[in-house]
Amino acid sequence: DKDQDLSGQLSEIYAELQAIDADKAPAKASVILAGLGFTPEMQRRATKEFSGGWRMRIALARALFSQPDLLLLDEPTNMLDMKAIIWLENYLMGWPTTLLVNFLTTRGERLKNQHREYESQMQFRAHVQEFIDKFRYNAKRASLVQSKIKMLEKLPVLKPVEKETTVTFRLPETEKLSPPILQLDEVDFAYSTDRLVFKKVDISASMESRICIVGENGAGKTTLLKILLGELEPTKGHRFCHRSLRIAYFTQHHVDQLDMRLSPVSLLQSKFPGKNVEEYRRQLGAFGVSGDLALQQLASLSGGQKSRVAFSIMCMGNPNFFILDEPTNHLDIETIEALGVAINNFKGGVVLVSHDERLIRMVCTELWVCGNQTVKCVEGGFDEYRSIVEKEIETSL
Repeated sequence: DKDQDLSGQLSEIYAELQAIDADKAPAKASVILAGLGFTPEMQRRATKEFSGGWRMRIALARALFSQPDLLLLDEPTNMLDMKAIIWLENYLMGWPTTLLVNFLTTRGERLKNQHREYESQMQFRAHVQEFIDKFRYNAKRASLVQSKIKMLEKLPVLKPVEKETTVTFRLPETEKLSPPILQLDEVDFAYSTDRLVFKKVDISASMESRICIVGENGAGKTTLLKILLGELEPTKGHRFCHRSLRIAYFTQHHVDQLDMRLSPVSLLQSKFPGKNVEEYRRQLGAFGVSGDLALQQLASLSGGQKSRVAFSIMCMGNPNFFILDEPTNHLDIETIEALGVAINNFKGGVVLVSHDERLIRMVCTELWVCGNQTVKCVEGGFDEYRSIVEKEIETSL
């Protein structure tokens, strides 16, 4: 009897293992991890060895691997490079169960949701008030009425939803410069003798340039920006920069470094003293930071609002060339579009690193791909790059 019970239990376990394709689990895990950018060597490493960004990828891989009946993904493309985003989009196209993905919402959708919430709260309060008015003088209900009155008093004051003004970005007016403007000739770069990042890179940018740099994480995109900026010296080769070029550099690190105790107006005053308050307000207003927002503590602003403050600081020096490293982080769809319109209207050059397809398609006229110690221009733009990546993904599976 005991043997039969054990045999029955074993049969059930085998049946369950078969149902979940346990024999295929390592291969399935490997496919997901590879799609999210993990090399075979990385897949064998302990989780604690990875940075926060890579751990986010591991958490996403785990969610995909477990294949739940309902998968909820909240802005899953944060921390992913373009290749991983393209892989994820294709992978989710064949998702067999229910899938809810929260990407960026538009301001219109947010306002609609906030208005719905306001109406619902007002109805609830009116319903409670109706109960209080009806039974206020009923002795049997006195204690219940008192508790309802106290509950209403504790609720926060509700303000009707105000329509937000349209966000606009106004980049500074600038004069044309005669070429060459910014170029790298036969540039090699290495952090150490055994860590070569680039070999024989030849690239140039003009005042008409709208260049987007893409590539996998770790391919050297930010390193390339720092060489263009002059922050890193080429190990070999030359960097040429026009003597009248004023480069403004935007990175998320600059946003994180803002003094959160100050208001946007006070911050501009501390960095560019000697101007009147109206001038600081005008500068902030050019990036949608106006009214009370300009006087609030930075700590109380959203990520997107802080980015706009950083943009206004960056433009105080009246730059004629922008180098932007992931400028769309924390920005909503309308603000990304406003940034795209501003870049297109700008009379100077722009080089940006981005994984935001909307912005790339809006502004990009040249696409540079970092990888294998080189920087190559893709003639067919984003569509060509996407098909190259999809072929690479196919051959690696």
